[in-house]
Amino acid sequence: MNYLKEETLNALAAEYVVGTLRGKARVRYQKLMMQYQAVSDATAQWEQYLAGFNDAVTPVQPPERVWDMIQQRLGHSDSKDTSAQIVDFERAKRNRWRGLTALSTAAALVLAVLLVVMQPSPVEEVSHIAVVNNADNTPLWVIEVSPSTLDVKVTNAFTALADKDYELWMVPANGEAPISLGLMPELGGDSRNTPDILLDSSIAALAISLEEPGGSKTGSPTEVLYIAPILSV
Repeated sequence: MNYLKEETLNALAAEYVVGTLRGKARVRYQKLMMQYQAVSDATAQWEQYLAGFNDAVTPVQPPERVWDMIQQRLGHSDSKDTSAQIVDFERAKRNRWRGLTALSTAAALVLAVLLVVMQPSPVEEVSHIAVVNNADNTPLWVIEVSPSTLDVKVTNAFTALADKDYELWMVPANGEAPISLGLMPELGGDSRNTPDILLDSSIAALAISLEEPGGSKTGSPTEVLYIAPILSV
């Protein structure tokens, strides 16, 4: 078994922290923690994940009678004869195992839910890219396109204008009117859905226009500043 495989390592680390990894398997996992830093890191990460459950539980002070019952079941009370204490001890042992079984089942359910939630979502590869350069051929925006997502990233060379916005357009290859894709980000970047027609032959390039705040009022670009070809990667 490849213990360092991500899925296997996460499953083992979670079981170890929850307490459902027992016997020789637990000892073997402890040896792996001493041999591999990745195993130690995964264990610490799962301890942090599950520690949040402790914060969600409100401490409750048990009533005094609970301690009396514990004393009786452990045989520290003179109020019962020996035979009654033996019966109580056996009953307590059975109840304890039932409780441990229920706890293990609950822990396994929590583990299953966490493993499902933590499965990484499949990441689509970028298939096309467009780089918007200024007159000095310095990149201002980098646009990465996958089949479903269009990511726009702003470079450090870009300087925003206080009284203007920039708008992104698709330029059809047949010379028809450009199609707006919304305003360009001016800090950091953003993501939006990839239009179905963006990656087919009907679109020749992307364009950036300078607009009044809020974007074009006419549905057409006011002043086209930059044209960027869409390149396959």
